[in-house]
Amino acid sequence: MILQDILYKVAIRSVHGKLQVNVKDLQLDSRKVEKGSAFIAVKGTHVDAHQFIPAVAAKKPVAIICEQMPEKTEDGITYIQVENSAVAAGRLAHNFFGQPSEKMKLIGITGTNGKTTIATLLFKLFSSFGYTCGLLSTVENHIGDEVLPATHTTPDPLSLNALLRDMHAASCSHVFMEVSSHAIDQHRTEGLHFSGGIFSNITHDHLDYHKTFDEYIRVKKSFFDGLPSAAFALSNADDKRGTIMLQNTAASKYYYGLKTTADFKGKILENNLTGLVLMINDREAHFRLIGEFNAYNLLAVYGAAICLGEEKEDVLRNLSGLTGAEGRFDYILSRKEKIMGIVDYAHTPDALENVLSTLRKLRKSDERIITVVGCGGDRDKTKRPIMGEVACQLSDQVVFTSDNPRSEEADAILKDMETGLNTAARRKFISVTDRKEAIKTAVTLSKPADILLVAGKGHEKYQEIKGVKYPFDDKAVLREIFETLDK
Repeated sequence: MILQDILYKVAIRSVHGKLQVNVKDLQLDSRKVEKGSAFIAVKGTHVDAHQFIPAVAAKKPVAIICEQMPEKTEDGITYIQVENSAVAAGRLAHNFFGQPSEKMKLIGITGTNGKTTIATLLFKLFSSFGYTCGLLSTVENHIGDEVLPATHTTPDPLSLNALLRDMHAASCSHVFMEVSSHAIDQHRTEGLHFSGGIFSNITHDHLDYHKTFDEYIRVKKSFFDGLPSAAFALSNADDKRGTIMLQNTAASKYYYGLKTTADFKGKILENNLTGLVLMINDREAHFRLIGEFNAYNLLAVYGAAICLGEEKEDVLRNLSGLTGAEGRFDYILSRKEKIMGIVDYAHTPDALENVLSTLRKLRKSDERIITVVGCGGDRDKTKRPIMGEVACQLSDQVVFTSDNPRSEEADAILKDMETGLNTAARRKFISVTDRKEAIKTAVTLSKPADILLVAGKGHEKYQEIKGVKYPFDDKAVLREIFETLDK
């Protein structure tokens, strides 16, 4: 494409060189720059790519886009100074890949918990209606029937727009996308045209990055502030920040909820281990998902489908037969002992409380809840004592173990979790650092008909320790231990 054409809506301060030049590709990674590339120097969280401009210039790209002009410029390279490189990257990518989000209905889902389930259910629902759909989620990406691995909740703007281009090329009419707070703050979604936005909830998470809860809320809210007037904005009326999220949006506002007045009002009629029976507005339906938190997810999906023009009866009929996302309340049963094992991604205090509260409501009087839980390394340390407290308060027995310790010592993370425990809670827990041994220990502690929750990793197929990702799948490990038990 011609450089001038891909600069549409980019805030430019100055230009040094020609704009009527061909651009072969866009690059954020200086190592991938080749002759004909346009390099975008972004100030990242850990690295400022401006420092690589001299090395990039030696590779003879056609253009370098930056916030600060280098002291020395090279002939034959066009230098473009922009107000914000990260914002520019999103808009450049949107233009370079043919503005794909404007050719489909792109729906963004943001919030602390529930994003993956809502996005996955919407993808499955609209696929069941016969649409070709795209999915961008924490678990995996889909282009119609094609499954692609997901490396980030929300990819970088170049990867994101390339995926959207491929989705459009595959005739996708609808794309459902998780939008993380990191992605919003880092402008990865800049330039995208959203037809709708959904807010699930906001609770204690990512304060290692956002520093304060107010900043975390502000970032989430900015997504809705940027929605166009032709879009819809759907929010959780029962979350105390649900109305704040939509205060300044130009989009049409809608709400869903179980406890307060809402456009899409739900009432739980039955909640057990076979699923949920909900009254949604004036219609009753059975769903295969379990728990109050999933009632909210189902209401969000129902509301979004109606906002997108689908018929109520069709939505309820097709939605009632769907299962959720991998690693979200996934359960397996040991045949002999009848221990119910549940694997869930719950890695925030609120998500853990939701899962455990649901299990407490559903269990029979003689069934105990045994929880295996840890906390990730190099992440928000303030939630560790809260996670420990919630686990012990709502379980009969708890095994603290490593999650993804990353660069930290696993034992030190477990010590942080212990600081949230009172005397009664301390009698309920033991620490087993090795995750597989911890799951084995929890199975050993379980009696027939007990409920065993393995929390924190869900769909993940690895454990990250000291920079190395080792194969590890909670569900596979639990199944293997159950099979040994059942022999």
